[in-house]
Amino acid sequence: MRFFLINDRFTELPDWPDKLPSTGFLWVTTGRRRFEVGLPEVQRALQRLAGGGLVDLHVSDLLNPQLPSQYDYTSWYDLLVFRRLAAGHGSEHLFLDDEKGTVSSARQAIAAIDTSPVGFAVFDRILLTVHPADCSVRDFFEGRLAQMVNQAIRHDGAGGAASSHDLSMDPNLGPEESNESTHARHDGRGSTSRLPPSPADLMLRIINHMVDSYLDLRRLLTRQFGYLQQELLGNSRRFTNWQALLESRNALHLLEDTCEDQRSAVQEWIDALDDWPTPTEPGAAREREVLRVRSRDVLEHIERVLGHVRRLESSAESAVQMHFSAQGSRANDIMRTLTVLTAIFLPLNLITGIFGMNFDNLPLIHQHTGFWVLMAMMLVVAVALIWLFRRKRYLED
Repeated sequence: MRFFLINDRFTELPDWPDKLPSTGFLWVTTGRRRFEVGLPEVQRALQRLAGGGLVDLHVSDLLNPQLPSQYDYTSWYDLLVFRRLAAGHGSEHLFLDDEKGTVSSARQAIAAIDTSPVGFAVFDRILLTVHPADCSVRDFFEGRLAQMVNQAIRHDGAGGAASSHDLSMDPNLGPEESNESTHARHDGRGSTSRLPPSPADLMLRIINHMVDSYLDLRRLLTRQFGYLQQELLGNSRRFTNWQALLESRNALHLLEDTCEDQRSAVQEWIDALDDWPTPTEPGAAREREVLRVRSRDVLEHIERVLGHVRRLESSAESAVQMHFSAQGSRANDIMRTLTVLTAIFLPLNLITGIFGMNFDNLPLIHQHTGFWVLMAMMLVVAVALIWLFRRKRYLED
């Protein structure tokens, strides 16, 4: 369990603080097992700092590793459980560009899909995240937020004061516009290195990162599913990896259900966000609008992931249908060839049967050239039938 105080700085604390400072908020991140063990301490600290602890039902949701994505709320905090889509540990070699597809690598890619849930309890000034033990989101955002602070310090030390002075002395701006521009520069609006101003903002950034991490997984799945489809539609040998194909389709169904749950949870969050009381201060109103924008952006990214999963699923279904269509066409070609060959040899068998009758007065029976005349007749009939069938395109090269 780790504690980060986020205001103008990004500071890691050794333990729960006695009280919250006047500005900023506290980010508490912990693994699921550590949260279960230290639950009494967490409840006491939340009661002291946030005015209320977690509901028992929500605690069960945070501890459940199989819970789908969902949203719930109380009067003092919001709860969002979001299942991540990422590749598990030990699958790094599958992301290499020169990695060739095999049945084994396709199954490893399917088994590498990790959909563990991450829980967020969003208080007014506290964000509690409960994640799996191997979740790398915390380490990523720890480094990223620290980098933002360092960039802001370098920017302020290099030219922050001069920029503010230049804005205040700009003759093209009035006094109010100059003050507003200076305040905007100080707030960091439009800057990519701005620290999250609220727990909800940080939660949306984390969720957006988890959704965007599907991009690597998308390339992996596309490559491995492409290999299975090539094997399915190839004519070099008979396809026998039906078990791997079935597992891949089941994995796509699971991903689709996960994405639909994610979309429903974020949509419920957006609906609840619209029901929040409208802030009266311009700064708070602006922050609320930023939350709406970030929420809609997360929802859009989830829609894109869901669309890609459905395209993969449709591609797999189409490949199976094309495979059976190709097999049916090949069977038809074989049957047509056999039928034509039978039709060619049928009159030859008739001639052979006629001259095999036990009659003494059959033509050509007692002549020395009879055999060769009959063979020439049969050859002419066969050639004529082959020419006729090729002309009617019953036979192909």
